[in-house]
Amino acid sequence: MAKKPITMLQIRRILQLLEKGYSKRKIASVLQSGRHTIDDYVLRIEQSGKSIAQLSKLNDEELGMLLYSGKEDAVPDERYNDFVKRIDNIQQELKRTGVTRLRLWQEYREEVPEGYSYSQFCEHLSAFGRKNAATMHFEHRPGEKLQIDFAGKPLTYIDPSTGEIISCPVLVCVLPYSGYSYIEALPSASQEYLFAALGHCLSYFGGVPQMALSDNMRQYVKKSNRYEPVFSDVCEQWALHYNIDLTATRVAKPKDKPSVENMVHVAYMRVYAPIRNEVFHSIEELNHSILDCLDKHHATPMQKHTYSRLERFEEEEKPFLRALPAEPFIMKHEAKAKVQKNYHVILGEDWHQYSVPYQYIGKKVKIIYDTDEVEIYLNLTRIAVHKRNARKHGYSTLEEHMPEKHRRYAQIKGWDADYFLKKSREIGECSSLVMAQVLQSKIFTEQTYNTCLGLLRLCERYGSDRFEKACKRALTGPRATYGLVRNILTNNLDKQNEEQMQLFSTIPDHKNIRGAKTYH
Repeated sequence: MAKKPITMLQIRRILQLLEKGYSKRKIASVLQSGRHTIDDYVLRIEQSGKSIAQLSKLNDEELGMLLYSGKEDAVPDERYNDFVKRIDNIQQELKRTGVTRLRLWQEYREEVPEGYSYSQFCEHLSAFGRKNAATMHFEHRPGEKLQIDFAGKPLTYIDPSTGEIISCPVLVCVLPYSGYSYIEALPSASQEYLFAALGHCLSYFGGVPQMALSDNMRQYVKKSNRYEPVFSDVCEQWALHYNIDLTATRVAKPKDKPSVENMVHVAYMRVYAPIRNEVFHSIEELNHSILDCLDKHHATPMQKHTYSRLERFEEEEKPFLRALPAEPFIMKHEAKAKVQKNYHVILGEDWHQYSVPYQYIGKKVKIIYDTDEVEIYLNLTRIAVHKRNARKHGYSTLEEHMPEKHRRYAQIKGWDADYFLKKSREIGECSSLVMAQVLQSKIFTEQTYNTCLGLLRLCERYGSDRFEKACKRALTGPRATYGLVRNILTNNLDKQNEEQMQLFSTIPDHKNIRGAKTYH
């Protein structure tokens, strides 16, 4: 078993004690070291060919070269030298599909039968990998760089109109110096949403850094090059608007932007995890929760530090950011379309349909749109405007664009029992009870909707006060119906006082009327 080397200080103490005439046993006791270790170093001192005085005058490097080296040179391992020559090829082969370490070891042993065992082969391969995996520490200056990336996992919300689960790519940006970051869920990863979100990011920071760094995503880089990447036209427009320099990482080199890579991991823990059980019904709700989580993350003290990311950003980095331009960057697009028979035009980028007034069916129109708004023009006249919706094969329809028949159908389609009960509760308690009786009068509730609509129209015609009194009178009968309420109003019976209503709601006593006792 190899002896553990002793320190240079202990070696000089050995020389000092030898010069004083201490025995090797006594030296081992003083230094609290093993006898065999002291024997070994005393032997090396004797074999050095120098006196103790000469050795004591040497510096640590020279003394170490004499006493730390073994008694004889190590025999070179020819297997290792051969393996070193093969290592580059082995590492390249490992990148190919389906190639494993076991497969490469088997091929290695076919060529070198006396070569390393599988365990030694893997150990040496891992050792070379560790050497090549060394990372470099980057020194960041405040306000210098914005790092940009998309998270690998999307977030979702539920479209309330269809129940469809909508998946949203998530943009992550970070200022490496302070760790201050911005996260936003986007309707899609297309250029208009990406650069609009980057504008939101800079507004969130309240300033513009000197440079923006991203990987070679197609929305950002038109042509990849290690030294002179070519950026997309939209990217150049965005950079010009905000007066920010552009740069890109090397292809497939995520470690060129380590801060944002780490921020993606942090986002999973500080944003994704807290909202994982929440249900959102719009992308606006989703992004509102994201920013709440992000604000909490920024206010949390950093590990091994006494300050938070927010404090460091506000005090040390924000003063170095350049001022924002007066207006945000808005990328406008233009498209041409023909108004379809359903009085909608199709925005091909999203395959979403937007309505225009039905009078323009068959007309050729121009669509001007950005991330937030869709405007439709006929010649120079704007005939419709909609909020942008990225849901594919969906419809954005305004009621005023419909023909009268379609509008009527849409109203009917929107009726349900809750609608009529809500309307009747707004009138009064008796009206609500009558409406409930009518809704329950049929096996299929939908068959009562026309009757309910008729009751509401009676209310519009005669007024809420009279309608409520008519319903109160109708409830004294065995069953309240539309016809009964209408007759009460038509004959002004609702205007009778309480005594008259009570008189006509009970059966008067008469000798020809038999009572219950007759049937006992």
